Amino acid sequence: MILIDGMPVSSIPADDRSFQYGDGCFSTILTIDGQMQHWLYHQQRMEACLTILQIPYPDWDDVARWMSQVIVAAPKAGIKIHISRGSGGRGYSPNAIPSPRVTVQSFDYPNHYEALLSDGVRLGICQQRLGHNPLLAGHKHNNRLEQVLLKAEAERAGCMDAVALDLHDQVIETTMANLFWFRDNVLHTPDLTLAGVAGVMRRVVLDIATQQGIMVNIGHFSVDDMLGADEVFMTNSILGVAPVVQIQSAYFVLGERVRDLQKRVNRC
Repeated sequence: MILIDGMPVSSIPADDRSFQYGDGCFSTILTIDGQMQHWLYHQQRMEACLTILQIPYPDWDDVARWMSQVIVAAPKAGIKIHISRGSGGRGYSPNAIPSPRVTVQSFDYPNHYEALLSDGVRLGICQQRLGHNPLLAGHKHNNRLEQVLLKAEAERAGCMDAVALDLHDQVIETTMANLFWFRDNVLHTPDLTLAGVAGVMRRVVLDIATQQGIMVNIGHFSVDDMLGADEVFMTNSILGVAPVVQIQSAYFVLGERVRDLQKRVNRC
């Protein structure tokens, strides 16, 4: 089911700013038995992106009501919320746009995710590089062309997903998830101030690490830094925490620390 500004329609005007320019943001939210997970974090992340884009916040009470209409009562499913600046404006100019446009829709939980959670993920490494964009880095804005290109590259190579590097060959993320690894009892994850998306589940994992007293190193890492890890995992809001068991020719154990994080984060 798809609602646009609360109305059950399946198309948007051709002058919608997201269609024209990618002008907006979005988030995907896991639902469990009809209940949204980490909604406050999703809202806060969208507000941060909308602030950067200078798009007014929607009425979140309206948005919550619309989402309640599309949620399915399955054990696991998802909701995508997409916010556009709206329609109008001359060229790139964002002036004289009356209000943002909000689209919400539900989707089925991907069946293959359960196998990834139990058996682990095998990753390639993309040859194409993510550009640096400090103005928008970290935000999940609606222009995701880099991810489209890198995902296509991974699939051509026969990989479900792959590690994305930046212009300096530093590890950033995968095409669909944030990356973490344990090495010498320290949890490492890439800095995202120049590229990448700061996912909600990344924030959840960092919160848990703080609560558990786990030392965290957010920094700039080469591929060799990552391949020297003891345990590797990836996160996104729908998948949760999934172990990584292979990156190209390097193999990793499916260890106790990642399994413990799965128990704390992933609800089954």
